[in-house]
Amino acid sequence: MSDALTHECGLAFVRLRKPLSWFQKERGDALWGMRRLYLLMEKQHNRGQDGAGIACVKFDMPPGDAFLERERTAKRNPIERLFDGALAPAARMTAAELESMEEIALKRRFPLLGEVLLGHLRYGTHSGNSSSMCHPYVRRSNAESRSIAMAGNFNLTNSGELFRKLVEYGLHPVGDSDTGVVLEKIGYFLDREHAHLEATMGEGSFANLVGAELMREVSRQIDLARVLRRATEQFDGGYVFAGILGNGDSFVCRDPAGIRPGFFLVHEECIAVASERAALSTVFNTDPRDIEPIPPGHALIIKRSGEYAIERFADPLPLRQCTFERIYFSRGNDPAIYRERKQLGRNLAPRVTEIVRGDLDRIVVGFIPNTSETAYYGLVEALNEERQRMAADAIWRDVQSGTATQESIRGALEGRVRAEKVAHKDQRLRTFITHDAARRDLVNHIYDVTRGTVYPDDTLVVVDDSIVRGTTLRESIITMLARLNPKSIVVASSSPPIMYPDCYGIDMSQLGRFIAFEAAVGLAHDTGQSAVLDEIEARCSEQANTAPALMRNHVRLLYDLFSLSQIEGKVAELVRARNLAWPGEIRVVYQSVDGLRMSMPDHAGDWYFTGEYPTPGGYRVLNTAYLNWRRGSDARRAY
Repeated sequence: MSDALTHECGLAFVRLRKPLSWFQKERGDALWGMRRLYLLMEKQHNRGQDGAGIACVKFDMPPGDAFLERERTAKRNPIERLFDGALAPAARMTAAELESMEEIALKRRFPLLGEVLLGHLRYGTHSGNSSSMCHPYVRRSNAESRSIAMAGNFNLTNSGELFRKLVEYGLHPVGDSDTGVVLEKIGYFLDREHAHLEATMGEGSFANLVGAELMREVSRQIDLARVLRRATEQFDGGYVFAGILGNGDSFVCRDPAGIRPGFFLVHEECIAVASERAALSTVFNTDPRDIEPIPPGHALIIKRSGEYAIERFADPLPLRQCTFERIYFSRGNDPAIYRERKQLGRNLAPRVTEIVRGDLDRIVVGFIPNTSETAYYGLVEALNEERQRMAADAIWRDVQSGTATQESIRGALEGRVRAEKVAHKDQRLRTFITHDAARRDLVNHIYDVTRGTVYPDDTLVVVDDSIVRGTTLRESIITMLARLNPKSIVVASSSPPIMYPDCYGIDMSQLGRFIAFEAAVGLAHDTGQSAVLDEIEARCSEQANTAPALMRNHVRLLYDLFSLSQIEGKVAELVRARNLAWPGEIRVVYQSVDGLRMSMPDHAGDWYFTGEYPTPGGYRVLNTAYLNWRRGSDARRAY
């Protein structure tokens, strides 16, 4: 992706199913669980590089010792920093010393060593980058079952309303971030669950329970599914979040539309959860087919006893799994994602062939590193198949005309589409998290090219997985590729044009920054149809105070005026830098929405391409985003 988006955050969870002493004896490593958490987080480091955090719950700690611990950091290389610190005592001990230590002593020596482990990777651009913004968040109590650490991958469109609801409950929440609101909502209903259980234990076999015995029985009977049903009733957004209670109970729940991904594996030694199936498959050397998604509107609930179940906490909505997870965010070593990305590339072949008028001998195909590489393989395969068909047709014509020779047949069969690594990404500079002036300076140094791979009469075709703002294309990539001096450049996007805001995890709600929107606005002015912008503003203003469930997508009126081909043409104009001396033509080719849906039929979350939102709150975000743009507001969030 040439323009970096705010990534989806990453979640990792490990619940040991055997005591630490078992791991010491059978695996020779009492820290086995911590190392599994480290690997799960490291295998998902692509999901968050701005910070990381770990929380753990320790079973059976005596009074006076901590039962819930947490560490967070937003410094460089956060995963390594956290685990270097967590595992540091082991470096100062011999294997014999480790082996001889009892469980309580081990947990005291290693603050983040416990039976329930929760890790989180943060990629944030909205709330700052301090350690205090990193998950897990903690709501503490000196009662184990009232203490909770929580982390997640989510955005809520109505966190402001939920904050006000907390105030109505009589609470005094501090901060109104999504995470803080979710934590306080769940914490509030966890307290209510305690009150309910305490009030109903006055009869029968529990009538004489008091003090510690009563607390233990309440802790045992906590119904986390009931807590989640009540706490999430008004949530509007996409989410997967996990919580670990100080008593050892834990849960991981997924939004009712299945927008955000979450997978779990029940392993002999532990139960593990991650945002990506491939991470679980790699860390536990497991067939991906043995790893299950958490069903939408359901929670994986694990009790302190080790019993676990998938329980429904919300009525599922129509399934709208995020397609950007497949196009860009998730690592491509998941077998299904790999196939889907290759198919996205294959879908581009007919359009590329059309643009170069069938002259596949004079093209060079490359990709913009790194996540577009798999789509590039698919495009090259499909173009070579098309070239073979063209060669077969030419040979048959020569055979029919009687002009076929061994040399002509050999010549037709020898050719193939040239594929080269024309672009290199030297540094992982997160250009999108800095101000625009500094960003322009940075983007010029991200990419480099391989000279000598392209000739002056070649058309250079480069695959990108998506084009968001077009800034990096204009300010860096096109300029660098032009140094190869091709006849023309075709930028082929494996995703459709991003036309609408997202608010369910990918924090991109500034409508005016999308190059497809910029192109449509430009076309409206060019064709004398700019009055539509006033009409859309009027309609958005009329419904600004309407309930989200009644809102409509009026921005569609702009896009309905133009074809995909017209949008592509205008985007090609916009990504050409004004000072570019290279005289060649630039063309842009987008994936069609139909092609996207055909490539990943199980993932219908395409609202950023279509404007068809999975929850009512999405339409409110779109409405606000358009009004913000129209009125010149630079608000980074439209919700």
